[in-house]
Amino acid sequence: MKALKQLLTWFTSPAALPALFLLYLAPRIAILFVPVEATSDGEWYLARAVEMSQGLGYMEDGVPTAFWPPGWPMTLAVLFRFFDASLLTVQIFNLLCSLLTGWLTLDLGKRLFKSEAAGRLALLLLAIYPNNIGYIPLVATEIFYTTLLLGGCRLLIADQRHRILPIAGILFGAAMLIKAQSLLVIPLIFGVALLRDAVNVRNILIAMTKAGVVILTALLVVMPWSYRNHTVFGEWVMVSTNGGLTLLTGNNPSANGDYTPDDPLVTSITRTVENQLEVDKEARRRGMAWIKENPARFAALMPLKAFRLWAPDGEAEWLYQLGSPLYADHAAAFRTLRYANQAYYTLLMLGFGVAGFLLVTRRRPLSPMRIDWWLLPYAIALYPTLIAMVFSGQSRFHYPVMPFVVMCCGWLLAEWIGNDRSQGHDSPVTR
Repeated sequence: MKALKQLLTWFTSPAALPALFLLYLAPRIAILFVPVEATSDGEWYLARAVEMSQGLGYMEDGVPTAFWPPGWPMTLAVLFRFFDASLLTVQIFNLLCSLLTGWLTLDLGKRLFKSEAAGRLALLLLAIYPNNIGYIPLVATEIFYTTLLLGGCRLLIADQRHRILPIAGILFGAAMLIKAQSLLVIPLIFGVALLRDAVNVRNILIAMTKAGVVILTALLVVMPWSYRNHTVFGEWVMVSTNGGLTLLTGNNPSANGDYTPDDPLVTSITRTVENQLEVDKEARRRGMAWIKENPARFAALMPLKAFRLWAPDGEAEWLYQLGSPLYADHAAAFRTLRYANQAYYTLLMLGFGVAGFLLVTRRRPLSPMRIDWWLLPYAIALYPTLIAMVFSGQSRFHYPVMPFVVMCCGWLLAEWIGNDRSQGHDSPVTR
């Protein structure tokens, strides 16, 4: 243990930080040399981004669409206006976003736990996380979305100035254009902020006002897209038209907690780009009808959906299986890496749970001040869990939560080593 304490002392020194970021970047640069093509949703997003960069609008087969949220192809379309419209451009953008994610993980880890060691250990744990690394070459929303989520959280907990609130709202608005349910994160953040203080009428009103400013700004960011949808469809569609099918594919006679698109209740709906709004309404009607007719089954599916969300990991391997020419000849190596990733992920989730238990039981005696920003990672984890329990559980949806998971694990390691050197990073969010 003495050797570990000495190592941690060096690890928290200024000289160790460049080495830590080098360790973080090296595998993420190296994986860019693994050939992989855009497939599945990524192929669709890439095609739409190229068309949008050429001024063709958000179309599919020449027909305006809003089936998938537009935020990711919009972002890529802007990049393609200035750089080559290629997979390499997307990969470099992912790498840069990943680097920012690393810094935000380090910074938030320090702030949430008031510990330099916790932040640096969180970055280390994220640096060697295979599934996180595996997403770098892929045309997937997860990396960019995670950066927006972390950025919005960082702004709100690190700076109490009122002018920060609209900036955070812009980030969350951009996140909504990728995942519409991102709006739910804002009340969770301010809920934690409120619990840190005495819960009284004045503090409740302050928290609600600040949350309202952030939510209103986020909605203003989304509004031009919603107006576009009203112009196209003749009805208000906030972000996308896939909500009904998402509900139905998780709630049908074949439902098992996972995404079940092959159930007859789903496949019997004739789907075209032209009738997507009608499909959305019909799918939502069928999904809600099935839930009302099968309330016990719907309730029984909830833990299965949560299990499917959190139990497996390593889904990036599937996209390499679909898109990498190396996969066929090296399937065993890819699968072995996925097994290793699953073991590592399991340890992280165990650490996440143990850290939560210790943070609750080893802090000050029961009082309102017992709650601090350490609760934020658990609130963020609650957000996709609640959504999955209604719709369906898919492992990729926990990807944006994993930086918060490693923050808690970083604190746990620092506590275990016994040399948690507090740096006094107080977090003045909504005081």
